Amino acid sequence: MIAIYKRELKSYLQSFVGFLFIGVTLFFLGLYFTVYNLVYGYPYFSYAIGSVLFLFFISVPVLTMRILAEERKQKTDQLILTAPVTVGSVVLGKFLALTTIFAIPCFIICFYPLFLSRFGTVPMGVTYLSILAFFLYGVTCIAIGLFVSSLTESQVIAAALTFGILFLGYMMSSLCGIISSTGNLLTGILRSYDLYTPYEGLTNGTLNLESLFYFLSLTVLMLFLTVQSIQKRRYSVSVKSLSLGAYSIGMIVIAVAATVVFNQLIEQLPGSVKSVDITSNKLYSITDQTKAYLNTLKDDVTIYVMVNKKEEDATIGQTLQRYVDYSSHIRVEYVDPAVNPRFHLQYTNSTISTNSLIVVGDKRSTVVDAADMYETAMDYQTYSYSQTGYDGEGKITSAIDYVLSDDVSKVYLTTGHSEYDLDAEFSASLEKENVDYETISLLDYESVPEDASAVIINAPVSDFSAEDTSKILAYLNNGGSVIAIVGYSDADMSNFQSILAYMGMDVTKGLVVEKDAEQYYYQSQYLLFPIMTEDAFTSGIYGNYYVYAPYAQGITIRDEAAEGMTYTRFLYTSVSAFARVKYDENVTNLNKQDGDEEGPFDIGIRAVKTVEDKTATLVVYSCDQIFTSQVNQAVSGANLLLFNNTVTHFLEGHESSISIPVKSFEVSTLTLSSSNVIVFGLLTTIILPFAMLVTGFVIWFKRRRR
Repeated sequence: MIAIYKRELKSYLQSFVGFLFIGVTLFFLGLYFTVYNLVYGYPYFSYAIGSVLFLFFISVPVLTMRILAEERKQKTDQLILTAPVTVGSVVLGKFLALTTIFAIPCFIICFYPLFLSRFGTVPMGVTYLSILAFFLYGVTCIAIGLFVSSLTESQVIAAALTFGILFLGYMMSSLCGIISSTGNLLTGILRSYDLYTPYEGLTNGTLNLESLFYFLSLTVLMLFLTVQSIQKRRYSVSVKSLSLGAYSIGMIVIAVAATVVFNQLIEQLPGSVKSVDITSNKLYSITDQTKAYLNTLKDDVTIYVMVNKKEEDATIGQTLQRYVDYSSHIRVEYVDPAVNPRFHLQYTNSTISTNSLIVVGDKRSTVVDAADMYETAMDYQTYSYSQTGYDGEGKITSAIDYVLSDDVSKVYLTTGHSEYDLDAEFSASLEKENVDYETISLLDYESVPEDASAVIINAPVSDFSAEDTSKILAYLNNGGSVIAIVGYSDADMSNFQSILAYMGMDVTKGLVVEKDAEQYYYQSQYLLFPIMTEDAFTSGIYGNYYVYAPYAQGITIRDEAAEGMTYTRFLYTSVSAFARVKYDENVTNLNKQDGDEEGPFDIGIRAVKTVEDKTATLVVYSCDQIFTSQVNQAVSGANLLLFNNTVTHFLEGHESSISIPVKSFEVSTLTLSSSNVIVFGLLTTIILPFAMLVTGFVIWFKRRRR
């Protein structure tokens, strides 16, 4: 085998065909690399790779058409057929020589992502998995071309047949969709030869064993068929050859059946086994939050997916598979709207789109629209909407909790005192927690509504009236729970502060300046990273992230040992901190001055007061920006998780957050100068391919002159 491998490799590298294949492949890869990655700055190299798959329809037939057909025509194959080597060794040697030729451009393009990483963040795992998919696709095409070349002595026929077969494999998925949108026996058989779908399964960020083994098994099958094709020609037509032919046909049938069964077995493996998520944000995995929630399930949930399974959204499908694999209480069924167009009317009167989910529990059902599982934004360069994030896990976990919950909790947000509005991602997180939230003006109510699980006072700028204050105090006395976010204000806030005073707390007049090590603040000593303790509110944050609290005031306790009071500090400053009473953003001297209040201070604290047989709870955050999107983004969503933990703490039967943040699709666009684009564009599109062609021509010309 080694001798045949060396002979074939040498012949390709000395006949110009090998260097032509390498040069053309590098040219097209370089061309799309320049356009997508260098000019447009896309960080995904898979865009360039996916655009050159058409090249295999032309390059592989040219590369493989002569390897067996020409030898058969020239009768030189008789030397191999009569040689003391097995046919399998001959075929494997030739195949490895062709694979080596193809591996050269694949090896070269492995350096392209490393170059791109100099100009921004490149998802390396997804990128190199895409290169692997490209390599496997090409190797399978080579095996197919080798088999076709063994069937004929005409190079033209071999090239034409290879082109047709490869094109058919690329278009098979679309062809099956045309034949039947619902699928039937014919499309089921045809889909066994579908080259593009397995390729796509490896380029979306998952190491898909189903796709990997499909390419490997099809390659092995093609090599086996090639051996069988050559094997028959070793013998003349006789009774013996007829017997051998019958045996060969039987082996072929067994090999094809074994390949089909093998792939079917791989397909039946659990999704968590056959598909490994390598995306940086674990796009296709379920988070620890969801796993913790699924561990509490006692009732069954059925999720109906409104689509033919063959046409499902791949991302949603993989997410659902993770739920099924993790919990025996989750069942997924596919309903084809073309076959059963009225199925959804059992659960909703609204029209729902393809790939939407109907989540059904014993108590109720809900619909998760496919469009809601993706976050979109306007691209002002193209004036079109593009997907920027995936919220499938968040929507599905929330829907499961909704259909199993006994009641929906109610949270009220006060208005009328210039309170901050909740940013969109914070209000969306309440929806995911299945919290029915409503803004109310206390002026319009005699008291806080009885169905309130909690009241949120979000950084009022003007003071509460005496009547509003008494309503909040009465609510607390009745065992209520209040979440108060305090903001710095020059206005008289005595009524509002009396709510805190009732729970034994005061707020400093000035802003906190952190004087300890830089780990407790960000750039400016007013921009705090408070010290954190492990608590229900900091669950999932403690030990993993910072909480960001810029321009915070300090919370102090009047009498920590007061009867009936308990305090839990979970965010606080160092002992070196102080409160700057006269804040001036232009003052650079941040040393403690006369009148400044000494620390340490609390930034987040829970106060619990026992009133007869009832318990009043007040949670105070002393930073008015702590629950805003801009601040939350600075710490990768930690403040949003803090908000979710705080609210869900007061929801009956809902002690931990189930609100899963949107998983972003976005990776920052690469920034390359014009000179970099020109230099590296010329290198990958012109210089490297041209160098290969020149090298091949020089070698060929020297041999020709001998």
